[in-house]
Amino acid sequence: MRLAPGSRLSSRREDCGIDLGVEGSTTTLDHPEGLVSVEELGDGRRRVTIEEPRTYKSRSQWETAYPLNLIRAILGVKGASYLCDEIQREEDPNYVSLFLHYSLLGFLPEEDFNGARILDFGSGCGASTAILSRMFPNAQVVGVELVPEFIEIARARAEHYGLSKAEALQSPDPEHLPDGIGEFDFINLGAVYEHLLPAERRRLLPQLWSVLNTGGVLFVNQLPHRYYMIEAHTTSLPLINFLPDRAAYVAAKRFSKRVDPDATWPDLLRAGIRGGTERSILRDIRSGGGDPDLLRPTRLGLSSHADLWCAYSTQKSPKLVKRIKRVMRRAFQAISALTGTSYAPGLSCALRKRS
Repeated sequence: MRLAPGSRLSSRREDCGIDLGVEGSTTTLDHPEGLVSVEELGDGRRRVTIEEPRTYKSRSQWETAYPLNLIRAILGVKGASYLCDEIQREEDPNYVSLFLHYSLLGFLPEEDFNGARILDFGSGCGASTAILSRMFPNAQVVGVELVPEFIEIARARAEHYGLSKAEALQSPDPEHLPDGIGEFDFINLGAVYEHLLPAERRRLLPQLWSVLNTGGVLFVNQLPHRYYMIEAHTTSLPLINFLPDRAAYVAAKRFSKRVDPDATWPDLLRAGIRGGTERSILRDIRSGGGDPDLLRPTRLGLSSHADLWCAYSTQKSPKLVKRIKRVMRRAFQAISALTGTSYAPGLSCALRKRS
């Protein structure tokens, strides 16, 4: 396993005299971003804790069934800052699994995926690929990612779970699919579209559309809405989505603690500051000659994109938050009716390829 540039890992055993793997023993992994302890809990469970963070951490602790070698590999690639988050993405049923459950099965019945070929584009370290493989065990799921270190983690995850029908392939560059990738019945873009630069969207969406079988569906989910009141994905600033690019850049640099002082506007675009809309996805597909049918969520008790957003975002919310979000849902439904396009803080879109 190769490490990310600048990464360095060492480990030592603690609780002297106790063999690694025995309940109560602890292994400490030293990384430039902080010390990480891995405590054996028994029954194949381990508690991963960022003990001495030296930089931002997305989550400080997580209990996992991952073996130590896989934890160590993820640390080498994602660093201490995102180690726990990366493991949680795949193991927590209320994280990526919840998004995919509503974002796919809210549009189509589960039996439609039986025996299908699914492209998981921008699959990262393979969390979504592993989840899709478990959701649809008779489907072939092909994850495509640009970063070779991420591909290695994805393959290690698939091996850990024994997912024989899951595959991880590397893109040759940011704007092309691997050669000979074949065609697919479904394509999933989960938390990907917002990170593509405008020119990349116009080049990649038509390519993806070209490898989608007739009657197949492209899913674009976990997409921050371009015109939501708060830009929560990159800056956490209100109303910045309504500013022109230059003004948004100045405001982000000046007022957001989340933005690096040296960040350029392309850096912020890559981070996802502008999100996307239903119409922008349609425009990018049509730029390559595609003519998709836009599907509506009608399953799992849903009748609108606002319903879909409310369903996954309130899953573990306190009662008061649930009530507030249900009021917000009605407001978003009204905005959708007035504008003629789907509106919610996070969009989950499904587009069918016409025959």
